[in-house]
Amino acid sequence: MQSKRGRLDRYLCTQLHTHRKAVRELLLSGRVCVDGLIVKDMDWQVDEFSHIQLDEQILQANAPVYVMLHKPIGVVSATKDTQHKTVIDLLDCEARDELHIAGRLDLNSSGLLLLTNDSRWSDALMSPTHKVDKVYRVTLANPITEEYIAAFAEGMYFGFEDITTQPAKLVILADNVAEVTLHEGKYHQIKRMFGRFRNPVVGLHRLSIGDIVLDEKLVPGESRALTAAEVASIR
Repeated sequence: MQSKRGRLDRYLCTQLHTHRKAVRELLLSGRVCVDGLIVKDMDWQVDEFSHIQLDEQILQANAPVYVMLHKPIGVVSATKDTQHKTVIDLLDCEARDELHIAGRLDLNSSGLLLLTNDSRWSDALMSPTHKVDKVYRVTLANPITEEYIAAFAEGMYFGFEDITTQPAKLVILADNVAEVTLHEGKYHQIKRMFGRFRNPVVGLHRLSIGDIVLDEKLVPGESRALTAAEVASIR
């Protein structure tokens, strides 16, 4: 999702339904404040969280929202769906209809899901170039052997998309349970990587994203706001 960053004069033209000449006069007369500062520059950059005021009228005062959800199995990672309950339906916050999902989990996966209305934050979270660790506990139908570790670390080539996955870390926790750390999130990547060994994934649970760890106090379906430290850890 792209950030809604842009020029102040364009924002005012749209918000006030007026032309640039009128906006220029408003700015030059010192009637517009952005984040508590009088701004006269038409090129001044604002975004969806800039506090913008004309005289005593508040034009915009949005606040960023960051939510952690313990996603249950059987709930779809979408804002709307005609067949299944969505993760948005599980939230109990006023801004829930303004949120988007930062890193989806499929219908039959569970664990940490992050939602926000801050597109720049979610872009930083999910961009492969930032190499944010995503850690999953994976339960397999069959035993896991040591050869899996090297194959995941080397990366795997998927011919359909003509891509090679980035190196991933696999730690064997039990005969058929592993912990997998990824820096990216290709379509059904973990299931497809284990599919190379003809070993079906029967359980997929996300434990953490970066330094944000699923709160043990949250039962499936429950959510809470992120702490300031958790939000800052992604920046």
